[in-house]
Amino acid sequence: MAGVSLKCGDCGALLKSVQEAQDHADLTSHSNFSESTEAVLNLVCTTCCKPCRSKTETDLHTKRTGHTEFVDKTAEVTKPISLEVPKVAAMDIDEPAAADVSTTSQPEEMVAPEVDKKVLEELEAMGFPTARATRALHYSGNASLESAVNWVVEHENDPDIDEMPMVPVNSKVEAPKPSLTPEEMKQKAQELRERARKKKEEEEKKTEREKEKERIRIGKELLEAKRIEEENERKRLMALRKAEKEEERRAREKIRQKLEEDKAERRRKLGLAPEDPATVKPSAPVVEEKKSMLPVRPATKQEQMRECLRSLKQSHKDDDAKVKRAFQTLLTYMGKCCQKP
Repeated sequence: MAGVSLKCGDCGALLKSVQEAQDHADLTSHSNFSESTEAVLNLVCTTCCKPCRSKTETDLHTKRTGHTEFVDKTAEVTKPISLEVPKVAAMDIDEPAAADVSTTSQPEEMVAPEVDKKVLEELEAMGFPTARATRALHYSGNASLESAVNWVVEHENDPDIDEMPMVPVNSKVEAPKPSLTPEEMKQKAQELRERARKKKEEEEKKTEREKEKERIRIGKELLEAKRIEEENERKRLMALRKAEKEEERRAREKIRQKLEEDKAERRRKLGLAPEDPATVKPSAPVVEEKKSMLPVRPATKQEQMRECLRSLKQSHKDDDAKVKRAFQTLLTYMGKCCQKP
């Protein structure tokens, strides 16, 4: 199948003629073009008859005008593309018939839309590229500087914002005259830019506030989670300590019972009568454990003996001879017990 368009290998744009490819190369510095069998779309609005070359252009047209119905006339105007550069020559004004025949035999030529030159110069003076300014004036209705600047602000992220728009020759419409003076247009453009800048700053501040609120919320959640974790750890340690104390209590009780059994066994071997349970005093560790949560070590026999000797010496501190005689007597008894238990 013969090629019906030229395709840019760098950006994938479809072009109807060699002239369009040259204009595209001048605007974008792309140089990789190839012949393609994919036709350039020709979607015509049924309301205003504006042709659109892509789905993006139809979406923009719908957004700007509200027109939603388009007729696909791609097959009607699609013809094999000529790879020869058209020659620009002065045509004889006395031969209108020949010109009509040549135009009917060639496919519909696409040219840049005509826009208001003064407004275009104002946009270029404001720093906008020619292609972007032309596109803004064309798609904003070529009405005023304000609408063009608004269109640029709304579509500054479009991928084809810096491509020159192309329209059929028959669709050129004379641009209306601007309703504002150049000074007023400059002032209006400055106001629009300032308004757009303030709006962007407000959006950034709002976004920053939302981020700060989110950071505060996350911080509170982390603190609450840490507090809950510490509380659970504290409860776990308390339960562990309680279990350890209960285990110690059971161990002491077991040892006490063993001592009682040993004591009863010794009394039985010596032929003594068993102790009366009513006369047995409760052990000190049990009383201390009821009073305090801390474990209390019971006093040993050595500590009890030392306390008795200290009390004896304190009670008879005025008579050292009696204390000495008592200590010697006790020592004698202890020696006899050790020799003959």
